[in-house]
Amino acid sequence: MPIYTTEIASDKISSDNPIHQRLLKAYFLAQPYINGRLLEVGCGEGRGVELLAPRVTEYVAIDKIGNIIKLLRRKHPDIEFIQSRVPPFDDIPTAQFDTVISFQVIEHIKNDRLFLEEIYRVLRPGGVALLTTPNRDKTLTRNPWHEREYVATELQQLAGGIFDKVDIKGIAGNEKIMEYYYKNKEYVDRITRFDILNLQYRLPAFLLRIPYDIMNRLNRNKLEKDTNELVASITHEDYQVTDDADSGLDLFVILRKS
Repeated sequence: MPIYTTEIASDKISSDNPIHQRLLKAYFLAQPYINGRLLEVGCGEGRGVELLAPRVTEYVAIDKIGNIIKLLRRKHPDIEFIQSRVPPFDDIPTAQFDTVISFQVIEHIKNDRLFLEEIYRVLRPGGVALLTTPNRDKTLTRNPWHEREYVATELQQLAGGIFDKVDIKGIAGNEKIMEYYYKNKEYVDRITRFDILNLQYRLPAFLLRIPYDIMNRLNRNKLEKDTNELVASITHEDYQVTDDADSGLDLFVILRKS
């Protein structure tokens, strides 16, 4: 069965809608860039498969969660789904893909340099890779599921040592999105004000994951209860790309291999 945590926001949970739409936006943004053979690294529940598959000649997707891979194989028999932990990208030959996408994944990867080197390796010359990841400056609290988060300059420096061209934009929100963001911030601040010892940053991540997920779920449910019309009304169109990466909720990274 699918895994519904706050790290895997679902279109089947109404209180997840603003996050689901934020994640879905990346696939709409990817459309002008993709062609030929496409590799998705960290496909989750296949949020963007139906949107992008008609635009490519071949779609290969990797994820570490076995039961999700099994469901996706049944749902999309024409697409190759691989269960694997990355990096490295085992069994994927060099220079095989015209496009690689990986949305909300790099923040989970311990060896982020190897992760980007592997994306570069499997891209064909002239290929494009697209990444999204949270903008640390807009994060409301520590996420214990993340190895780290980035600001644009950090990711520019890391990726610039691997790829031939790096362009980083932001995924920002309109008034509806920012209303949700600041309401969420208000609720989070009410909880974290009791953390006078700053334990969220001092304790090991594994001790924080279960309470984080419980509090995050309760928070999303409360946001839905208090602002139901707003939560339900948000769509991917309420998120937009901005050239000012630092102002985005997420970073949208465009990487090119010569």
